[in-house]
Amino acid sequence: MATIDQPELTGAEWKGWQKVLFRISFIYFFLQAVPLDWKYYRHLLGIDWLHLSFRDIFNIAKYTPQFTSSDYAAQDWRQAGFADWGFIFLLALVGGLVWSLRDKQRVNYARLYYYLLVLVRYRLAVAVIAYGWLKLFALQAPYPSVSSLNTPYGDFTSWRLFSLSLGIVPGYQSFLGAIELLAGLFLLFRKTAPVGAIIIVFFTGNVFMSNLAYEGGDVVYSFYLVILALFIVAYYAEQIINLLILAKPVAPVVVPVQWSGRAKKLRLGLKSIVVLVFVVFYGIGVYRSAVRGNYHFSTSPGLKGLAGLYTVNSFSVDGRVLPASLIDTIWQDVVFEKWATLSIKINTYYSPVNDNREGIPAQDGGDAFESTATTGRHYYSYQADTVKKVLILKDLTHSGENAGQLSYALQPDSTVILKGNVNGKAVAAILQKNHKIYLLKASEKGRRGSLKL
Repeated sequence: MATIDQPELTGAEWKGWQKVLFRISFIYFFLQAVPLDWKYYRHLLGIDWLHLSFRDIFNIAKYTPQFTSSDYAAQDWRQAGFADWGFIFLLALVGGLVWSLRDKQRVNYARLYYYLLVLVRYRLAVAVIAYGWLKLFALQAPYPSVSSLNTPYGDFTSWRLFSLSLGIVPGYQSFLGAIELLAGLFLLFRKTAPVGAIIIVFFTGNVFMSNLAYEGGDVVYSFYLVILALFIVAYYAEQIINLLILAKPVAPVVVPVQWSGRAKKLRLGLKSIVVLVFVVFYGIGVYRSAVRGNYHFSTSPGLKGLAGLYTVNSFSVDGRVLPASLIDTIWQDVVFEKWATLSIKINTYYSPVNDNREGIPAQDGGDAFESTATTGRHYYSYQADTVKKVLILKDLTHSGENAGQLSYALQPDSTVILKGNVNGKAVAAILQKNHKIYLLKASEKGRRGSLKL
């Protein structure tokens, strides 16, 4: 009859190289998991905890220690780069060697290893849960706007194409979010932690490769999560190999820490705080954002009955009528979104701002997302004065400042007449609504449904 080999007791002596490797690893992963940057705590103290938003929680979950990167010049709360990893490793190497010289009597570090494992587990859990909720409600990659549907494929950056490809299948995005959320919840419990870590190795490993292939901005962060997951898997590596590869019976890992008394209450209290903040409160915040509308776009509603694609029938600049042309700088089409944004297709190309990092706008409704990672269209947000029939424009593509105003007149035949000043030029345009049928929407009926274009 086969017998189960008992794992080493927590009192067993470690080999010399194991202790040195652990000391270096402990310092390294501790510095990676625990924010020691004063800027982090400045932001933390600056949060309105009585009106906590899911954006605040997301930023707390995503932060990684930063020592050498220069991202702070633009924004204090950013993520680290590989240079920071190298700096942390040097600190860990020096600290580990000094530790080894001063601590030669210790038999093993089983308890300290377990404490570090718990720290890494929870750090990884809050990170993947933060992204899991966004995907579950299909917020991370939004469904393409009408402007995006009328932008040529080649006018998008690689990362925006990836985002649009995920955004057109919200059901699949929700499935990915459920997997990520489940893996994060598994990490919160010791017995299921190795399963959650294994899921993250493959799931986030794929995210890391996607960032590399599509020029995403979270290459470092996604790889950071993979490294944390691999550290957790390594703790259970012997049991996993024996069970899944060698087909040997194994015993559970012996836990070197017994929680009791005040320590047990403290552990349960801290765990409850993590669950309440990063699972309950954050999940509710993301859900509310999904109900209000995608946070990538403005929450200000557009003019009623105006949304859609418009063909430019007539266009003039400074009183001079310009004929239709694909190569001249005239308006080719205009899109009014359901929210207070309009975009104009015009033959002026520029280097797009490749905003390829996941971030949540401060006011839960972004203007920047639409105009970044694409070119060939000029984006404006507007405030509508429905009494004077005037649109006050703000330039989203370049300056971010006021761009002028347009008077508007809606005709019974869906024609819109615009006159005014835009970016220092007197313009006038007659727009005819284009009742375009999009294959993306029409195909949702399925292969056997009626499809007419």
